[in-house]
Amino acid sequence: MNQLSDRINNLSTSATLAMAAKARELRAEGKDIIGLSLGEPDFNTPDFVKEAAINAVNENYNSYTPVDGYVELKDAIITKFKRDNELEYKRSQIVVSTGAKQSLFNIASVMLNDGDEVILPCPYWVSYSDIVKLNGGVPVEVQTDIKNDFKMTAEQLEAAITPKTKMIWYSSPCNPSGSVYSKDELRALADVLQKHPNIYVVSDEIYEHINFIGGHFSMAQFNDMFDRTITVNGVSKAFAMTGWRIGYIGAPEWIARACNKMQGQVTSGANCIGQRAVITALEADPSRIKYMVDEFKERRKLILGLLEGIEGFKTNEPEGAFYVFPNVSAYFGKTIKGKTINNATDMSLFLLEEALVATVTGEAFGNPNCIRISYAASQEHIIEAIKRIKTALS
Repeated sequence: MNQLSDRINNLSTSATLAMAAKARELRAEGKDIIGLSLGEPDFNTPDFVKEAAINAVNENYNSYTPVDGYVELKDAIITKFKRDNELEYKRSQIVVSTGAKQSLFNIASVMLNDGDEVILPCPYWVSYSDIVKLNGGVPVEVQTDIKNDFKMTAEQLEAAITPKTKMIWYSSPCNPSGSVYSKDELRALADVLQKHPNIYVVSDEIYEHINFIGGHFSMAQFNDMFDRTITVNGVSKAFAMTGWRIGYIGAPEWIARACNKMQGQVTSGANCIGQRAVITALEADPSRIKYMVDEFKERRKLILGLLEGIEGFKTNEPEGAFYVFPNVSAYFGKTIKGKTINNATDMSLFLLEEALVATVTGEAFGNPNCIRISYAASQEHIIEAIKRIKTALS
């Protein structure tokens, strides 16, 4: 008899982590799998950051940390927000967490009541929907189109708002589409929100520095949105520090205080060594990680060129992050090698089993017509992976 809670029984497994686990299983069986499913840079953490962590170990940082983060780290985050985003926060508005995922969970926990609606422009990061549901909220998906680079328009936002709308969550640059909202596009959304003063915005900016168009704009930079925006960021992607698990928010003080209270009953403060290393990472000029961004840009050019050679894959040019999100619906209903492809999930499984390439179904991101392909892999692996996909589908 299943005595688990309804909460866990109704929870989806993270599709990206599930695909990575399946790929690991096949590798263990001796299959040569190329993994293009995880959103994880294939670079090492920069040496200057590693040295800061080693120094912290040698300086005997080993005690519990303040729930909302070391003061020195909060000051580094304040400096980063001012330098990179022209945002002025106080220490009381900053909360450091065990990864940006915990930051998002904290926000949902302290902001949502049962039945509150959260608008999610599709595609959205795989965990948004379930984090909202776990905290009693109702995800409201707004479908976007590849023709509009998967960005929600002001008209779509207006149409999705109801008396129950409490929040809107989005990422820019976006995981999985790589789309970047411009200042003008965000202003148009903000103009709609001015008519609805009780709606709050979560702006997930974890891919901020992996941006190929040279300009990142934050919703909180608008004076009339600053007190209604929670800016979420971290070091996982830009600094190749996924396993270090440090994320943070800049938020209205009352929200930050609530997140601190929530976290105090769950994990308490994030790990001490990671925090000391992140002080050094955030104090560094972003030019120190430009070599990674330049390489991602090269890989984007490479993978887009290769995907053009696959009939039925419809792609746009992402402006940031390290993903392409091709529409593969041209294959739906077709049978290849005895396997019928009815949707994006079938396509992802087919590519894993037949091409030995791990991708992620777009269904997990709220878009059943696309698959996500990460190009956080070597150029050699990208060339081989796309060659395998083309062969399997031909």
